[in-house]
Amino acid sequence: MGELYDRFGPALSTGFVALVLMWLAGMVLAPNLMMIDYALRPNLTPSEIGTAADGYTLSNILYFFGEDVHLAIFFKTVWASTLVAAVTLVVCYPLAFWLAQTATRGQTALVLLALTIPFWINEVLRTLAWYIILAFRGPLNELLLATGLIEAPMRWYGDGGVLAGMVYAFILFMLFPVYNAIESLERAQIEAARDLGASTVRIHARIVIPHAKAGIATGCVFTFMLAAGTYVAPALLGAPGSRWFTQIIYNWFFEGGDWNRGAAYALVLLVLCLAVVLVSLRVARVSLADVAR
Repeated sequence: MGELYDRFGPALSTGFVALVLMWLAGMVLAPNLMMIDYALRPNLTPSEIGTAADGYTLSNILYFFGEDVHLAIFFKTVWASTLVAAVTLVVCYPLAFWLAQTATRGQTALVLLALTIPFWINEVLRTLAWYIILAFRGPLNELLLATGLIEAPMRWYGDGGVLAGMVYAFILFMLFPVYNAIESLERAQIEAARDLGASTVRIHARIVIPHAKAGIATGCVFTFMLAAGTYVAPALLGAPGSRWFTQIIYNWFFEGGDWNRGAAYALVLLVLCLAVVLVSLRVARVSLADVAR
């Protein structure tokens, strides 16, 4: 705080702090407090509001734990989000290492620009592009038929389609933290390890990955939370057997009209996903301070 005041002066620094506090209060604190209030109240008719029935209760949350189907979809969402984070890491790690340690400045700028330009388009439109690619008569099936790899068109929608769409949608949230972490690694350490006879696998296992651990954890946390809370990809690319927990929340709000139960389900998703993230960071021995850097 002192550095901020020294750099920008009292007036400007106070304005920055006030804007940040207003943003946190209006965009983070207030919506979450409203969600908690809705989650802990029953779904009442207008005439019942203010009566004895209008009080705090855990019935909406307990309802979730009594629904076996919803529990199964929730745990499937957590597992699938973990898989999305893992696949995204596998895709991004080699690219991040090449960009940070091998590519020239021009190559890095060109690749990052090529990866960023598609994200200037709305997420719904990008997911619809995947919908077209994976369609029964779409480009993917046409290519596989033309090359003789398949004899009849295949239906790619479902868990596989959702996984592909999410990995593409969240690739930058994994790439940039890992790239920034690896970029700070001195190339002399890698060259010294090679001179001492270390294999490529050993160099990555003993030098690169431990150095980039905070960046990898940050990317995994971002990707996991975004995957667990997304709605567009499962809704457009999923099949009836690949429902996502966010679709249940959407149904409670906009089809069932029960905002209280929808808020309770959203609260459960938030709390349990945070618990999964904190446990994972503890296992990886990465602190929240490292992730926040």
